[in-house]
Amino acid sequence: MFGIPGKPPVTMTPAAEAQIARLIAHGETKGLRIGVRKGGCAGMEYTMEYASEINPHDEVVESNGARVMIAPMAQMFLFGTEIDYASGLIESGFKFNNPNVVDACGCGESIKFGEQP
Repeated sequence: MFGIPGKPPVTMTPAAEAQIARLIAHGETKGLRIGVRKGGCAGMEYTMEYASEINPHDEVVESNGARVMIAPMAQMFLFGTEIDYASGLIESGFKFNNPNVVDACGCGESIKFGEQP
């Protein structure tokens, strides 16, 4: 496990909490599992999927009816991240404000992290 004891590895804005809580309420899911995988022009991409169960090694963050699970291999990349949700005329979606990102591609779909321990 990475991070500071007693401090959640990620935080959620009220908009993200509300959207995640809506998704949980309307589906047969325990929450959203977030992670990272290799891909995209910058090297890594965020992943987000419905989770029907909580895996024993997931880091679980709950707030105001919202629940996210962080996959074990993603925990060091996501520590300190704020999850937001923005809704607009052209696009709506989750945004990750991650202090660990050192570069991103022009379209914003993939990211690059600094050296990890």
